[in-house]
Amino acid sequence: MNILLTSAGRRSYLVKYFKEAMQGLGKVYASNSEFTIALQEADSFFISPLIYESNYIASLIKFCKENNITAILSLFDIDLLVLSKAKDEIESHGIKLLLSGEEVVGMCNDKWKTYLFLKKHHIATPITYKSMSDTVKALENKELHFPIVIKPRWGMASMGIYMVDNFDELNFYYKKAVKDVQNSYLKYESNLTPDEMILFQEKLVGQEYGLDVMNDLEGNFICVLPKSKILMRAGETDLGQTVSPLKFENVAKLLSENIKHETILSVDCFDVNGEIYIIEMNCRISGHYPLSHLAGTNLPKQIIEWLYGKPTDLNNFKFTENLFITKDLLPVILNR
Repeated sequence: MNILLTSAGRRSYLVKYFKEAMQGLGKVYASNSEFTIALQEADSFFISPLIYESNYIASLIKFCKENNITAILSLFDIDLLVLSKAKDEIESHGIKLLLSGEEVVGMCNDKWKTYLFLKKHHIATPITYKSMSDTVKALENKELHFPIVIKPRWGMASMGIYMVDNFDELNFYYKKAVKDVQNSYLKYESNLTPDEMILFQEKLVGQEYGLDVMNDLEGNFICVLPKSKILMRAGETDLGQTVSPLKFENVAKLLSENIKHETILSVDCFDVNGEIYIIEMNCRISGHYPLSHLAGTNLPKQIIEWLYGKPTDLNNFKFTENLFITKDLLPVILNR
């Protein structure tokens, strides 16, 4: 049982988690478009084409067949939509893609579709607009109030997000957000909606949380693992606290039952006066998953057991509450 972690980047800790969980049953491979520390931690690796190059999927399939790899898991948002569109092609070669289908991934990556999905299922979410004109009209009509949040429709890692307090800032930061998108890898997915690449959103006031909503490979709900976000760095939880799942279980089950995602759904939310508001969702192992892992959960181990045809083992989803967990910065020599 060999597994490939694509777009591994700097997530060397996830490579280590999978190697520890593998326990000699197979190898953990990694890929990325440039050499990174995560590749160095893997049993072996390859430098892939860029995600949007025409031969990207073919290169993954070729590498998997050459190395008897039976499963692929992506660690990067931009990778998800490209892989999900090729899910049938990949799996026709006997390679399991541990990722939901294109419709689910597209809904999560496109934050406007996320908003529409949440509204459809009566799940609390901040008021959101996709055009400057609608936003200005809502502000003038007092349907929306400053401060508001400007963010990329196809965003990630907190890139291009600005807090706006007045109309002058609204115009300035809208143009800045558009420029941020056009000068980054966010431009690829944003080209799907070139005239509506920025969203305007109500700013919530409350405690922010990150949820790992766990499903099995058939999309059945297992549990929710919540963490309060205390300090953030580059869009990821740098310091957090594990908390009780009780007040998050209802909304987590709603998401699970209506999305039917495979394995893990990363959810960002706020507790506003006791009501849980969902902000964003992503179909991949999140930047706050390590908090769940250190609290006792072992998703890599469960994934490997699922791939061997074993049932869900709730021992793999233990979760100790009230732990403060932070990420360490460790200098490492990088050898090619």
